[in-house]
Amino acid sequence: MCSDQSRSSLNKENDRTTYGTFVDVNIIYEKLSLRALIDHSVVESFGGEGKACITARVYPTLAINDKAQIYAFNNGTADVKIARLSAWSMKKAQIS
Repeated sequence: MCSDQSRSSLNKENDRTTYGTFVDVNIIYEKLSLRALIDHSVVESFGGEGKACITARVYPTLAINDKAQIYAFNNGTADVKIARLSAWSMKKAQIS
């Protein structure tokens, strides 16, 4: 699993590090789960029901609100099928 920030902003001063980790999942017996939580400039990615986690800060200049996109890719030797994809917007916090 990786978090690739190389195309996250047009600003050359921003961090563009690609972070990665291994997710220990036996795909014969279980499905691989991936979850991404995006809150303004923070992106948290969880793999394998939380077995792996990557947190990164991004500062997009073009991909804002309805212009944002998510990419799923596979550099492995076997095909991967996305069985289910859900996306929703978080409501603003109500602080009293």
